[in-house]
Amino acid sequence: MDFVAEFFYLFSAVLLLAALRVVTARNPVHAVLYLMLAFSQAAALWLLLKAEFLGIALVLVYLGAVMVLFLFVVMMLDINVDAMRAGFWKHLPLALLLGAVVSAELIAVVWAGFPTATADPAVASRAMHAPDHNNTLELGRLLYRDYLYPIQVAAVILLVAMIAAIALTLRGRKDTKTVDPSLQVRVKATQRLRVLSVPPARVASAPAAGQEEGA
Repeated sequence: MDFVAEFFYLFSAVLLLAALRVVTARNPVHAVLYLMLAFSQAAALWLLLKAEFLGIALVLVYLGAVMVLFLFVVMMLDINVDAMRAGFWKHLPLALLLGAVVSAELIAVVWAGFPTATADPAVASRAMHAPDHNNTLELGRLLYRDYLYPIQVAAVILLVAMIAAIALTLRGRKDTKTVDPSLQVRVKATQRLRVLSVPPARVASAPAAGQEEGA
């Protein structure tokens, strides 16, 4: 087993585990995070297959935009997990049936194979590059030189969307002992220390030994 095959099996195992956790996680936010992990492993598999454009598109489009949208929707809706799982066993037979149909279709497509067409030699010769051609370098030059400003604008928009989702759904807890720094700054010296006049207290003296015996 060579170096590439080891990474292929590693990424595939993590991808299958993350995909399983997407449908079995109890928390919707955790399910979205597992989906992000699955997309990242799928992008790594595309890179191993020398399809750099598909891998980078998967990272930029799905991990960068779609997952932020998913997190935004999940956090804004405040989904009741118990209500969602109330009809789990009721709809389980239908879900298993649909899963079996989809699996059979995928197996049939893979088993039958894909038809191949003979390309025009002239077109194929123009599309081929030198053996030392680097697709990642070409994509990097295209994205970060020709389309640098659109990439930066898209990144800022996604960052603002993520911060807005967190800010809108953040709920303050009443049992925390946090202190507002602005109130601390506005406190005056007279408010920091309060002098109280406390009257002296006398400690009752213990009775003498003779008095105790006379009593």
